[in-house]
Amino acid sequence: MLKVENIKKKFIRFNKKREKEEFFANNGISFDAKEGEIIGILGPNGAGKTTLLRTIGGILEPTEGTIEFDKLTYLNNEIEIKKNIAYLSGNTKIYQTISTYELLKMCCEIYEVDKNMQEKRIENIVKTLNMEEFLHQKIANLSTGQTQRVNIARCLIHDPKYYILDEATSGLDIISSQIILDFMKEEKKKGKVILYSTHYMEEAENICDRVMMINHGNIIQEGTPAEIKKLTNTSNLRDAFFALIEGEKNEK
Repeated sequence: MLKVENIKKKFIRFNKKREKEEFFANNGISFDAKEGEIIGILGPNGAGKTTLLRTIGGILEPTEGTIEFDKLTYLNNEIEIKKNIAYLSGNTKIYQTISTYELLKMCCEIYEVDKNMQEKRIENIVKTLNMEEFLHQKIANLSTGQTQRVNIARCLIHDPKYYILDEATSGLDIISSQIILDFMKEEKKKGKVILYSTHYMEEAENICDRVMMINHGNIIQEGTPAEIKKLTNTSNLRDAFFALIEGEKNEK
């Protein structure tokens, strides 16, 4: 189980007067995610989604708050936690001059996958993500969708418990997007915990057990897609989000 408690992340920026000012990209975010759940993190650019995921993934250190993975914290168990995490962003860069197979073999070594299990592990992942046709092609020659599938594959290689996926389907064609969404559904069945940030409200509505809508570093609503649509008297999450931010404006 993942438990996020009162996470705040402060940065420094320059305002219109070119003066330094502090601001919170995340301002007191709390939630939990259980085994076998896909949690959608929704919001516009600049809402704080990526900062939150980078903090949960151990890339950034929070200004305040705590993060626990099965009651373990980064302070005392960083290596153990990171061995159980897969982190993927939409613009993750990978080596261009090697093949898909060579990258996966390298990842097996990095994550210390049992040598007797490496080939079987790679075979299963390649089949799951439908990568047979470009397994031995150089990554530089792959399409955007194929490259993103390779990115997903290198996340799978060590069989992590926690997936942190930031805009994993951004810019992909419908076939590549569906392959990744199907993969998420299969990992959910295995009891994995999946955090999924996306701009695509329709995807989130179809795949997520619960969603958190974030704006200006705060959670403005949390619940199942059905609960949020009922609360806002809307028929889809896109309209629900706009109803919520309009409500925020009216409260100010």
